[in-house]
Amino acid sequence: MLRVEKIIDAVQKLTGHIAAGLTLLMVAMVAYNVVARYVFNTGVIALQELEWYFFSAAFLIGAGYVLKEDAHVRIDIFYANMSPKSRAVVNLIGCLLFLLPFCALMAYHSWKFADYSYSIAERSSDPGGLPETFIIKAAIPTSFIVLFLSGISVVLRSIRILQGDTTSSSTLAQDALKADL
Repeated sequence: MLRVEKIIDAVQKLTGHIAAGLTLLMVAMVAYNVVARYVFNTGVIALQELEWYFFSAAFLIGAGYVLKEDAHVRIDIFYANMSPKSRAVVNLIGCLLFLLPFCALMAYHSWKFADYSYSIAERSSDPGGLPETFIIKAAIPTSFIVLFLSGISVVLRSIRILQGDTTSSSTLAQDALKADL
């Protein structure tokens, strides 16, 4: 179980780096477009569309990393005062009843959405826009698969905590980092 959790955490770390890289590229493109528009009175529609592609992909793909890092938004009024075992129970139930089924359902149905876009060779409706819009649409099922994997990691971590294992997720992340180097 620990090995599977480490592998999933390493994948999530990679997705976090991808999301960060996409965010940096997006910021550079926005800066370029602002300068191009207001200084040179010109602009590129394809780059403007690529900005929201990168924003969408970073947000979607980064969700799994955020869950892995336990940095997601939640109501901490009760959760913050719980013992580690009580938190593990909440996380286990939440993942098994809500997160994993929702991610599986969304990945399945959004894959059809991306596949249809690919099958009709869908492209941007804007003149000068990007071709192959299926690429950004494929980020939707991919993100839910990544989030599903993160949910599996949370389930495994919760089970370990309930069994009395005190190895923290930060220790696992450090081990995964050492394995990458």
